[in-house]
Amino acid sequence: MTGLVLLIPIALFCGLVGLAAFFWSMKSGQYDDMDGAALRILIDDDAPAAVSKEPHA
Repeated sequence: MTGLVLLIPIALFCGLVGLAAFFWSMKSGQYDDMDGAALRILIDDDAPAAVSKEPHA
């Protein structure tokens, strides 16, 4: 029983810290562009090597 007296306030404090971190991330714009990160993986940034039209000697 004395363990619960210690564990319940610790659990509530951890929950409040997590909730505060969530609201801070919402305020700082962490979740503004959810589709951009998902679609960014599909963009191919590597340009193909230039093909030379000169005949090889």
